[in-house]
Amino acid sequence: MDLKKIQNIHQYKECELVGTDLSETNLNGADLRNANLHSADLSCAYLFRAFLTQANLSGANLSGSDLGNADIRMADLREADLRGADMSEADLSEANLSGADLSYGDLRWVDLYRAQLRDANLSYADLTAADLSDADLTGANLKHADLTRADLRGANLTDANLTDTNLTDAIKY
Repeated sequence: MDLKKIQNIHQYKECELVGTDLSETNLNGADLRNANLHSADLSCAYLFRAFLTQANLSGANLSGSDLGNADIRMADLREADLRGADMSEADLSEANLSGADLSYGDLRWVDLYRAQLRDANLSYADLTAADLSDADLTGANLKHADLTRADLRGANLTDANLTDTNLTDAIKY
């Protein structure tokens, strides 16, 4: 299903959009709470201030998308492609991002409290002032990531790759 030409796509609460092509679609402020977007193509989509609480975005392609200020709490983003995505100031608390690729992403001021980031790729990501408290980063790749002023209290960094990671003024304990 290709919905790129439909205008005013803002009410998709609890809908089934598995595998749907929504690339480059303007979904700013859209209500996608509890939506099933498994394996959907949302590359370069505009999701600024979108509501994606408890949405299933596992395996979705969100590379290059704008998720700034989005509400993505408790969402399933396992194995999602978020390379180069703008997630600045988004709320991803308690989201599952295990195995997701967030490399080169803009995650400044993002809320990742209690998020699952096991084996996630965060290389070259900007996590300046991010809240990673109580997050599970077991086996995560944080090579060359910027964690300046990030809150890492209670975070699990077991087997995480911290090569050349900037931890300036990070809150560690």
